[in-house]
Amino acid sequence: MLHELRRRYERLLEWIVIALMAALAGEVTVGVVYRSFGASLVWNDEVASILLAWLTFYGSALAAAKRAHIGCPEVVAMLPPGVRVAARIFADILVIGFFLLVGWIGYAILGVLATDHLVSLPDVPVTYVQSVIPISAALIVLAELLTLPLALQQARAGHATQAGEASQ
Repeated sequence: MLHELRRRYERLLEWIVIALMAALAGEVTVGVVYRSFGASLVWNDEVASILLAWLTFYGSALAAAKRAHIGCPEVVAMLPPGVRVAARIFADILVIGFFLLVGWIGYAILGVLATDHLVSLPDVPVTYVQSVIPISAALIVLAELLTLPLALQQARAGHATQAGEASQ
């Protein structure tokens, strides 16, 4: 059951990342075409940078779901069994705690930005753009929680968790 939920969650994040990549590619292409005809779009650069930020944050959630972030799993795998499991638990507590803090602060900042709007698109509130921070933090925490049982199982077995192993 948890394996299937983890797989579906990964698939959802993959589709979000693919959609954001396609939107960014399309938006940049439209901008290039308009500029080649001498009629640049005022909002092009701002929207491209927002899409890139969203792609980065949602891509990070996908990487968390695949346990593909930068790490040293081989070093952890060389530790004695009890220490290895404790190190895995400690690392995951740190990651989850950090992203809970990021989510909380990201949500609090939305209140500060409530009256701000984009420069090139004044009808779009900055809170809409910045909502990616608490949303992606929540997605990363969920990814960590969904993959934790597999990571602990691998730590007990003495395996180094490689990128993509959490999705198997």
